[in-house]
Order: sequence, then structure tokens, then C-alpha cells
Amino acid sequence: MAFGCASGSVQVYTIDNTTGAMQLSHKLELTAKQYPDVKNCNCKEGHTDLVEFLMGNADIWNKTGAVKLVRWSPDNSVVIVTWEYGGLSLWSVFGAQLICTLGGDFAYRSDGTKKDPLKINSMSWGAEGYHLWVISGFGSQNTENESDSKSIVKQPGILLFQFIKSALTVNPCMSNQEQVLLQGEDRLYLNCGEASQSQNPRSSSAHSDHRTRREKSPFAGGGLESQSLSTLLGHRHWHVVQISSTYLESNWPIRFSAIDKLGQNIAVVGKFGFAHYSLLTKKWKLFGNITQEQNMIVTGGLAWWNDFIVLACYNISDRQEELRVYLRTSNLDNAFAHVTKTQAETLLLSVFRDMVIVFRADCSICLYSIERKSDGPNAAGIQVLQEVSMSRYIPHPFLVVSVTLTSVSTENGITLKMPQQARDAESIMLNLAGQLIMMQRDRSGPQIREKDSNPNQRKLLPFCPPVVLAQSVENVWTTCRANKQKRHLLEALWLSCGGAGMKVWLPLFPRDHRKPHSFLSQRIMLPFHINIYPLAVLFEDALVLGAVNDTLLYDSLYSRNSAREQLEVLFPFCVVERTSQIYLHHILRQLLVRNLGEQALLLAQSCATLPYFPHVLELMLHEVLEEEATSREPIPDPLLPTVAKFITEFPLFLQTVVHCARKTEYALWNYLFAAVGNPKDLFEECLMAQDLDTAASYLIILQNMEVPAVSRQHATLLFNTALEQGKWDLCRHMIRFLKAIGSGESETPPSTPTTQEPSSSGGGFEFFRNRSISLSQSADSVPASKFSLQKTLSMPSGPSGKRWSKDSDCAENMYIDMMLWRHARRLLEEVRLKDLGCFAAQLGFELISWLCKERARAARVDNFVLALKRLHKDFLWPLPIIPASSVSSPFKNGKYRTVGEQLLKSQSTDPFLNLEIDAGVSNVQRSQSWLGNIGPAHQEIDTASSHGPQMQDAFLSPLSNKAGDECSIGSATDLTESSSMVDGDWTMVDENFSTLSLTQSELEHISMELASKGPHKSQVQLRYLLHIFMEAGCLDWCIVIGLILRESSIINQILVIIQSSEVDGEMLQNIKTGLHAVDRWASTDCPGYKPFLNIIKPHLQKLSEITEEQVQPEAFQPMTVGKTPEQTSPRAEENRSSLGHGSIPQGEVGGSSLVSRKEEDTTRAEEEEPFQDGTYDCSVS
Repeated sequence: MAFGCASGSVQVYTIDNTTGAMQLSHKLELTAKQYPDVKNCNCKEGHTDLVEFLMGNADIWNKTGAVKLVRWSPDNSVVIVTWEYGGLSLWSVFGAQLICTLGGDFAYRSDGTKKDPLKINSMSWGAEGYHLWVISGFGSQNTENESDSKSIVKQPGILLFQFIKSALTVNPCMSNQEQVLLQGEDRLYLNCGEASQSQNPRSSSAHSDHRTRREKSPFAGGGLESQSLSTLLGHRHWHVVQISSTYLESNWPIRFSAIDKLGQNIAVVGKFGFAHYSLLTKKWKLFGNITQEQNMIVTGGLAWWNDFIVLACYNISDRQEELRVYLRTSNLDNAFAHVTKTQAETLLLSVFRDMVIVFRADCSICLYSIERKSDGPNAAGIQVLQEVSMSRYIPHPFLVVSVTLTSVSTENGITLKMPQQARDAESIMLNLAGQLIMMQRDRSGPQIREKDSNPNQRKLLPFCPPVVLAQSVENVWTTCRANKQKRHLLEALWLSCGGAGMKVWLPLFPRDHRKPHSFLSQRIMLPFHINIYPLAVLFEDALVLGAVNDTLLYDSLYSRNSAREQLEVLFPFCVVERTSQIYLHHILRQLLVRNLGEQALLLAQSCATLPYFPHVLELMLHEVLEEEATSREPIPDPLLPTVAKFITEFPLFLQTVVHCARKTEYALWNYLFAAVGNPKDLFEECLMAQDLDTAASYLIILQNMEVPAVSRQHATLLFNTALEQGKWDLCRHMIRFLKAIGSGESETPPSTPTTQEPSSSGGGFEFFRNRSISLSQSADSVPASKFSLQKTLSMPSGPSGKRWSKDSDCAENMYIDMMLWRHARRLLEEVRLKDLGCFAAQLGFELISWLCKERARAARVDNFVLALKRLHKDFLWPLPIIPASSVSSPFKNGKYRTVGEQLLKSQSTDPFLNLEIDAGVSNVQRSQSWLGNIGPAHQEIDTASSHGPQMQDAFLSPLSNKAGDECSIGSATDLTESSSMVDGDWTMVDENFSTLSLTQSELEHISMELASKGPHKSQVQLRYLLHIFMEAGCLDWCIVIGLILRESSIINQILVIIQSSEVDGEMLQNIKTGLHAVDRWASTDCPGYKPFLNIIKPHLQKLSEITEEQVQPEAFQPMTVGKTPEQTSPRAEENRSSLGHGSIPQGEVGGSSLVSRKEEDTTRAEEEEPFQDGTYDCSVS
């Protein structure tokens, strides 16, 4: 019984079943938390601020005026309330607010101005609660001293609000299902996975308001699996099923609806008869005989059992109450139905496994068994099992809201005498006007063993006297499915208690199946609040499903110039949206509060595989932290230390703490870390666990809580670890962070990286440095334009080429450079050239200048054989094999070899293959800009090269020219811009060498050459590294790379450099010793290298001679007259060391013949001019 009060609240009373006395159940009142500005509603005259202050919150809701109208819905599931000064609200039976028009889009226009509240003079519910008829009047503000136009009483209007409701309101047997089913007067709204179609739920009236009630889906079959989370939560739209117009013509409106456990079939009941629909075939099935349909009235609801529809009805012609079972696949006709007569009218019906439970108007409960029959058209049979009289407990049959048969009992499966009893321990759950009553089977007497008796005899056990489990219960959810991994959730009883939130009756299991203590309860009732109204419970997924009323304003389409505002503008368009909420963190917290940490741990471990489990832990920690840290009074027994200790049981502990901290105010951090531990210790744990992204988040915490020296120390640790693991994105953040600490920019902490760049794991290089500077220029004097990226395949996010040159004197930059140098030194000492290349490319490390300094230290090759083996492994480069055919080949001829290159290039679909073949020439050409001032003889060569291009055009294809001019080694942009380049390459081959024909042996030779090479990407990387080492003067590394590539031209270049420039005698001796070691290793372990070593044997002999003679370096220094070798700058030494790069073009793989000097000069002349622009930019992904 609901009473509207002058204060604006509604008081709801219940009547005691035994004494008949009225008892206050709860109040329906608005809260300041939900509607903080409701106090600004129209006030009574003379209601001053002083009076408000004196009367306090008790009268704050009087701003709405007294309650004017209270109306229960026809199905008694909701109550609607209106106030004197306007507005209406909808509440569930026990106080859950569903709709209120005093806030949101109902109360405010799209521009933020407040609307006049909707005043309701009279209202009445329509049939089955699908409509609310309203007579509205927009009057004055009830302030007699106002005289503006607003005080003019406006003309009343008639409004019609449309509603949809959950199937649970009228058919509570749906509470064992995991789908949400909403029913309207002529349509159904479903969220059942595969059959769901993205239909717009906005098909309701533009002035409609949708009331949502609870609803759920049955999963009682033990062998049936729960629908996947993705199908139930896949999208926000509903699958709308329009009910057959033929059925609605004579049976409007819909009274009951039900969906089967697979979510594929729906049955609906109208005024007479029923109909069912298949979501797979999209077809309705109606009674063929209209007389049979009009002769039955469904009274107690209906339910699905496998492929059968079970319903209780009244036979009009026979004046008989019946229980009928129809097969879905057969025609809808009474001839195919199994009919059982009952003694009294059936009010409620529910199905549990293979049993049907009905509650009748004589306050009795009857249990039936249902089974499938193989003979006859009536494929199902029903037999009475047991009748239980409830008249002594139930004062009136219409007080019973729902009746359910479950396997839930006060004893769990461990304490029952037989394991089978855990599944079959049926209990009757009866909702008596909000009181949840449970009656269990009485197992205190002698038990009948299953093998000695009929199974049905066990079900005839009497029931114990009823026990009250909870008050104010609106809905009950259980399931009969079993899952050993999630017993807590599946064997629990879930209750919806209106405004009091939800409750769960959770079983408690001893750990490791130990015997429980007799004095401990085996179940516990835990309350918790959620922000949505529950319509279904996903047991194993720990989710509650619901529906929320969403609104849409469209008042901008209308003008408000007229005195009277249109009703359709005043009231927003309403849409029902699906929603869901996690509840697991509430249960874990309640268990921890009750010192049931062991049970909380078992429950959490069973749900640890859920995708949102980390979020569950974070929510629990955050809520407890917010409550305790902001409490104004001291907390005698704080929960935060317990929660922190609980979270440490999971590997996600470190991430959970730091994510919670970063989403919490800084003022609460001290309280948080006093419970979870020192952030410095947590940071070190992250490093030990190799969780660098989480460690970066802790660094932000340390930056705010510790002095800069501590942040710098920990940032250095993280930076070194990130360097070692190749997490370049994090490295760039750490460089910025360290620079910020040094410059005092503490407000720019590193952001936590979320994704890794593909290149960091793929091993590719990204080059974006200036790599060639004229001898007369220093690195610092190069204009900024020299570093601009002209053509690259991808734009890296790292620092630019002039990283820290502008303020290189800064101590912080020197500190960072020292760490980078130390890492580069370690990579080189461990022969990790591939990692070194990635490191330099990703972080913009000036590798050449550093190698010049380390040429005699870290950049020296100590073990040629070990280096050779490591490079083969790192670059996936196969060890050479001895070809079956003769070593000699027609491709030794330079002309033939060029044709082979053209053929390989034109057949390759990878543009990088072209780069590999041209790379030798390109390298030679590029380095010639370093040779301009070396000596008079070389200047003469440069000036004599003006007539070279004509001869070159007859030799090289246009593709080679283009690759040499613009693409160079690492940039293949131009090769991929037009597919015609490859075709042009073919044309060039045909024009110049049309008479060439390849024999079988020549093709075999090409195949052998391809088989002895590694991946195209590795070739590009090796040639790039060769160029770097050549410019830096690290000749021993050049020798090693030349051996892997097996190109004698590289050895020739190195010999020319040795002959024409100053080379350290120790390096020469090291090269000589290393090559002899390689020769010995090839003789014993790798004979595939012997042919190539034999080819370069003359060069080795010449190297020995040079080593013995120890050529005086002064003869090769015309530009450094008057200086000792020690005074030469590193860059000059580096430039001189690159001399042979341009003197000797790329030779053959199989021979040592050189291209003529004139062709070499031609190549140099063509390349010298564009290269002096100073940029050599390329990017290889």
C-alpha cells in the first residue's frame, strides 16, 4: 500500500501476514545525489532559505510539492508517482527508481535552459500496463505575485506514454535464463546472440517512454552450454520481433512471453490461445483451427522444455483447468498436445530440469515429471509426482509472486551424504509478497539408495517447514548447470531487492575439500549495490544484464517564439539501451569484510580467466581507497591493507596498484602506498619481472613522490633495461624524461607506452640520420635543411637527426650519451650488429662518429671466426656450399654478369632485391664526395670524368641510374612509385642483349647464387652496415662483412684504402691474423668458403706484403702538411679511410676483374654532384 505525502515522498506499507498490522516497508523519495538541482524546483510561497536551513533535508523535497497521484500498474510490478508542481517518476515495487522526469533531458533543453515541468492532472494505466493515459496542464509557477506570460494557465492536453516491460513481470519462470526479453503490446525485444539483428529500437512512438523491468533466460539443461559472452554482449541494439498481425487481430495485447534456453524460439500468449516464432526461419506458427485458439485462456504462464511448450490454461468449452504440452515441430493443434486436467486454477508455472512445478489457486504446489515419448503423436507425457499444501503459510494465493524449483539448499554438495544429492536436492523457492521462503527436502530420515529404488521415489521425500531467506525480494535467479571451476557462482542464489540493490546467497566451500567445521555456516547472504536495474544474471561471466532508458532531444528543430511550447518539444524521444555491469568486486569485498579471505581467494581464482578480471581488482582497490582515504572520521578497522594483501596473490598486482594510483588524486597516494608498499620497491619488482611498461607508470609515481635524484636513478635503470630489450618507443620516452629532469621540466613525465612499434620486434632498421658530410663541414655546421627527410617509406616517431647537438655541453645530454655509448659498446663486443643497427636507427645514434673513437677499442674484431658465425646466425645468412658444377662460369664476364643482375632484378617482386644488386656500385659512388681534397692525382681523375656518361648509358639500365641517384642503399621509394620501372628494366635488357640465350648451366649458376644468399632485408642491412664501417675506418669489420657477402670488390676497396691512407699497423696485423684464422676454419669446418678465399688469395698476399713493409702514412697526407698523424681529426681520418670506396667499383661475385678506370670516373662524376647536397636519407621497414 503506497501513501503519497505532503513532503513529496511516498511511504509504502506491507500488511503482516499473521497479525494483519501495517508495517512500513520503505520510502520512495528523490535523493540529492541523483538530482542535486531538484531543490531549485518551484517553491511554495514564503519558503525562505532560513526555513529551509532550519528544517534541513527532511523538507528539501517539498520543493516538488506534495505527491499528487499514485498509480499501481495493472500487473502490480511498478508504481507511478506525480507531484503537485510537476514531474512524474516510475518505481519498482521495493523502491528502485526506473524513470524520473525531474532531471536530464526531461528537465533541460539542449541549450541548458530549464523546461517547465510536466504537470499531470489525471492519469490511468491502459491494458496490461503498456500505456499510460495522461491529462496534462501547464499552469503557472503557483506564485500569485508573478504577472508574466508564464502565469497564464495553458490549455490541457492528452498524452499517451507507451511502455515495454520485462517478461519476468508476468512470467517469472523466465528467471533461469541468461537472455533479456522485453515485451510490448505488439513486439518483442531480444538480445539473444546469433539471431540478433541490428534493428533500431527507436521504432516506438516519438512520445514514448520505455519502462524496463527484469528478465532472464533458462539454462536448466545440464548438457547445454551457456551462450558466449560475445553473443550476449556483442552490440547495443535489440533484435525486435514484430508479433504476427493475424494473431493480434483477435488476441491483443500480449500477456505472456517466453524464450527457450538456446534463444532460438519464442512463444507469446495474448487474450486467447498462443503462438510461437522461430528466430532461425523467421516464421510464426499459429493455430490452424481458430476455434481451438479461442477456446483456451492461458492462466499461469508458459515455459519451454526442450522442443516443447508447457502451459497452464482454462478450457472454456469444458470449463476445465488443464496443463498442456505442445511439440514445437508439429502443427499447432490440440490433436498433437498432451493434456492433463488439474483440480484448481493454475496461477504460476515453472520448469526445472525434467520437472514442472505449478502453484494453484487453492494454495497448493504440485510437482509433475515430464518425459519424451517415442510412440504416438503426443510425444511428451506428464505424471503427477507430489502435492504440497501451503495453505497454513499463505494467507491468500495472489500474494505469491513466483514459485521456483532449484537445487539450492542450506547444505552444499560436500556435506550431503551422497554426491548425487547435490544435483537433486530440490528446494522450493516461494516469493510471498517480497518474502523469499525456502522449503527443502527433509533428509533427516532413512535414505533410500538410488540403485535399489525407482528414481521417482527419492523425489517423494517430504518438505521441511519453510524458512525465510530474505525480505523485499523482487526477482530470483538460479541455474541448474554445473561447473566445477566456478561452483561459487553457479550454486549461488541471486536476488534483486529493488532500492536495496542485489543480494547473493553464496555457498562456502572448504579449501582442498577438507571437512568443514560444524559450527561454520555453509552459505552466506551478501548484499551489494549496482547502478542498473537487473534483468538477467550471467552466472559464469559474473555480469548483470539490464536495460536503461535513454533520451534524445530534438527541440532545436522547433522555435520557442510562441507562448505555448509544443508537447513533442517538451518531452524527449526515448530509447531503450542494453547495458551490463560487473559485480564480482562487490562480492570479493564483502567476503573480505567478513574475514572470509580464503573464500574470496577461491572465488577470485575461479574467475581469473575472465577478460575483465584485472578491472575487477582495480575497481575493488579504488572503491576502498576512495572511501577510507576521504573519510572524515578515523576508521577503526581499515579494509585497504586487507585488500592490498589480497591483490598480491595475483600476478596482476603491480599493474593493478599503479593503474589505480594514476586514476586517483595525488592527495590519496600516500594513503595508498602506505598499504600496498613503497613505490620504489614496486618499481624494482617490475624490473625483475621484466614488466617495463608498468615500471614506466611507477616512474611517474616516483617523480611526484620523491626528489629528482631518486627519479633519475630509477629512470636510468629502466632506460638501460629498455635498451637491452629493444623497446625503442619506451627508450625515446625515457630520453625525454631524463632530459626533463635535468632541465627542471618535471611537468612532462613519460607517458606509459601502450603498443610496441613493429620494427622493435621485427629487427628492421629505420634510417633517418644525415650520413654524409663534406670534409670541409663539421657535424655542427650542417644546415638544418640537410636533415630533412626527402623520401622515406615510413616516418619514425623518434627524435630528429640533430638530437642533442644544440646543447651538447649540457651535463644531462652527456649523461644520456654515456649510457648510449655504453650500450653500443656492449652490443659491438657481443657481435650483435643487427641489434646495433636497430639501436642506431631507432634512437638516432651517431654511429659513425662513435665508431671513429672506438676504432681501436670496442670496434675492433678480436675473433674473426666467431664474428663470422654470429653474423650468419643473426642475419639468417646461409653458410656457403660448394657448387656441383665448375667454379668457372660464363657469368665471370662483366657483361654477362650485368645481364644476370638485370634478370634477377626484373623478376623480383621485392624492390629491395634491386637495391642489393646495385648496392655495391651505390656505395662506391656515395663515398666519392669524401675524396675531393685527398690528392692531386685523384683531382685529375675527377676532372677527366666529364665524358663518361655516354659510355655508362650503354651499360646500365635507367633503373640502376635512378637507384644510384636518389634511392641509394636503404630508400626504395622510387622503385615502388611506378610499376613500369620493372618493365623498363626488361626492355633495356632486350634492346642491348637481344642475342643472349641462357643455357641450363647458366640457369643453375643463377639458382646457386640465389641459394647462397640470405633474405633481401638482410642484404640491405649488411650493405648499410658495410657503408657505416667503411666511413668510420673500421676495416676489420668491413673484411668480415665482405666475407659474408662474398664479394671480392669489397676486399679490393679495403686494400686500396690501406695502400692510399694512414692505417694503424695493429689493425693491419689484426686483419691478417683474422683472415688466416678464417682460412683455417674454412679448411676444417666450412669448405664452402674455400673457393672465395682462393679468389682473394692474391689480395691476402698483398696485405701481407703491406703489413711487412709498414708503409709510411705521411706519403698519403697531402692535405695535412705540417701536422702529425696524431693531430688529425677523427672525421678527417674517417674520410680518408673511405678513399677506396670510390676508386674500386663493385666487382664480380666469382672473380676479381675490375671495371675500367674510365668507367669508374664516369660513375664518380655522376654521383658527386647530387651527393654534395649532404643528405642520405632512407628508411627500410
